Amino acid sequence: MSNKATYYEKSNSLSLSLSLSNRLKNRFGSNTNPNLKTNPGFTIVELLVVIVVIGILAAITIVSYTGISTKAVTASVQSDLTNASTQLKVFMATNGAFPTAINCPTPGTTEICLKSSGGNSFTYKPVNTTNPQAFHLTNTNTNGTNYLITDNSAPYTAISCPANYIVVPGNSTYGTNDFCVMKYGAKNVGGVATSQAASTPWVSISQTTAITTAAAACTGCHLITEGEFLTIAQNVLTVPSNWSNGTVGSGYIPRGNSDSGAAMDATSDLTGINKRTLTLTNGEVIWDLAGNVWEWTSGTVQSPTVQPGITGTGANWREWPNVTNPGTMSPNPSAAATGIAGASGWNSGNGIGLIYSNTEETGLRGFLRGGLWNFGSFAGVLTLSLNNSPGDAAANIGFRVSR
Repeated sequence: MSNKATYYEKSNSLSLSLSLSNRLKNRFGSNTNPNLKTNPGFTIVELLVVIVVIGILAAITIVSYTGISTKAVTASVQSDLTNASTQLKVFMATNGAFPTAINCPTPGTTEICLKSSGGNSFTYKPVNTTNPQAFHLTNTNTNGTNYLITDNSAPYTAISCPANYIVVPGNSTYGTNDFCVMKYGAKNVGGVATSQAASTPWVSISQTTAITTAAAACTGCHLITEGEFLTIAQNVLTVPSNWSNGTVGSGYIPRGNSDSGAAMDATSDLTGINKRTLTLTNGEVIWDLAGNVWEWTSGTVQSPTVQPGITGTGANWREWPNVTNPGTMSPNPSAAATGIAGASGWNSGNGIGLIYSNTEETGLRGFLRGGLWNFGSFAGVLTLSLNNSPGDAAANIGFRVSR
């Protein structure tokens, strides 16, 4: 019985081996019998698996290459900016001033030749004609991305703004990064808030409506915030050429169209204390930051937050140095909070304007900035009125859009 069992086991094993061998030969072919017909192809499932794997590997390779290529271009652009910045500072040390322009290949005595590599292009802008001087140098790479360096910064990516918006450098005091703002106060063009010189400002609009109207002006747009407004104000206050005596804090900073009979378009500037344009540290120019019409910001204040003022004296117009209760608003809107040396003593005689507030006010109030066309010394880049509710609208109240 054991021999028969052994025989059957060997017979079954041999049959299984022969069956498996034949199946493998039919599947993959045989080198021992050239007359045997075989089928060496892959199944559809196997082909799909291979194609998917190849696709994944190709995608990984392309993404990796693109990332490496982008980093290489960025590194090249930033390196060019750093080297050019060094050349500009050497020029300043040698000549006592930054160059007036880039002129290649034959720069003059007040010019310099700066070249960027790999098809990138420089755009140079000197800032201020008196000390402290500064410069802004932009390098645009072949992909159209702008990188910027200043006299006191490392290279960084520059933002792009819509037409007739300007770039405002961010400020850590007010928690802002670089942003775009309308060069002109908002104008009503077919119901769309538009930055343009022509026509008088869009007025008779409440803060509530200005918020929704500003948001519809462009993708990412919004009514200018308090932090953004104060960033602009602090910036222009530090530019010597904005001051009448060419030194920060000496003389006055213009308060715009504040001594006339009506709001104006932005096709012509005024002079002296009524000059309507102010220059930022990056060389950009903004119109009517003070004067012309009131402009809403998105700021509001309500108890228990306390307005700046003088406790127990009610609502009134006050010079900034006379404010004895700084309140609890954030950001702090005072001249002293700008951090500029001597600013705590500036008043309307320096062109910064006044504040209308009430430390005892408990109702909701919106922020109005700048003053209007007949406001005289009450107008200014730091003028603030906390007398209106967000739903108020008047023929002398407009707004400005940021992004």
